[in-house]
Amino acid sequence: MWQLIDFYLAAMKQSILVQFQYRAANYAYMIGMIAEPVIYLVVWSTVATVQGGSVSGYNAGSFAAYYIVWTLVRNMNIVFTPYGWEQRIRSGELSGLLLRPLHPLHYDIAFFAGWKVVVIVFWLPIAAMLIWLFRPTLNPTWLEIAVFALAIWGAFLIRMMFLWLLGLISFWTTRVAALYELFFALELFLSGRIAPLVLFPEWTQRLADWLPFRWTFGFPIEAFIGQLTTAELVGGLAMQIGWIVIGWGLVSVVWRIALRRYTAVGG
Repeated sequence: MWQLIDFYLAAMKQSILVQFQYRAANYAYMIGMIAEPVIYLVVWSTVATVQGGSVSGYNAGSFAAYYIVWTLVRNMNIVFTPYGWEQRIRSGELSGLLLRPLHPLHYDIAFFAGWKVVVIVFWLPIAAMLIWLFRPTLNPTWLEIAVFALAIWGAFLIRMMFLWLLGLISFWTTRVAALYELFFALELFLSGRIAPLVLFPEWTQRLADWLPFRWTFGFPIEAFIGQLTTAELVGGLAMQIGWIVIGWGLVSVVWRIALRRYTAVGG
């Protein structure tokens, strides 16, 4: 256990140092992602104004808070893409990963976790600018701040597990783009990425409660902007833990089966 912790600390430190060397690229990437939430913010704020000032409990200030926090959660949710598995398998890169002493998933988690530390630091001035521009209604309690601090990392781990699991399909077929797109489409509508889930039909909200998507996106945001009760905050963290365990279990099983099909060699 302690050796694994030492590995994570060392690997994350290395990732942090590497990512700080690419400050301009990281900032350019993060700034480029602002366009999407700003569009959503303008659209839903306009709808709220037309509807008399609010929609399902969200007014212009609430929407501003939602989509500003959105920018951090979205960046925290960037993990190793399933499309990258084709390159790993075809090039033989995976052969090198298999020679390492730990499961390859640990290396991906550690690398991206270190990157997220840099993301959080770089996000702060961007958030300050967005707060100045859009004047959000945001008064989190200490409990909500604590839950959010845990939830963004829980969201990161859930998404890492399931995109890793999705990438393992590449061991069986190279024509996986359609399946990937289906997954991302479901995530788009059932996670709270387009809009708060409370704006969707009741059946959509209930479905989202039992799928992993909400717990990687909507839950952390709602926790921070004060849309959840104490019971819902605790229950949300429990759901995240459950999905992390499920994701790890599925990855472990599918990984063992997938390796039996691996025949690529390094160049």
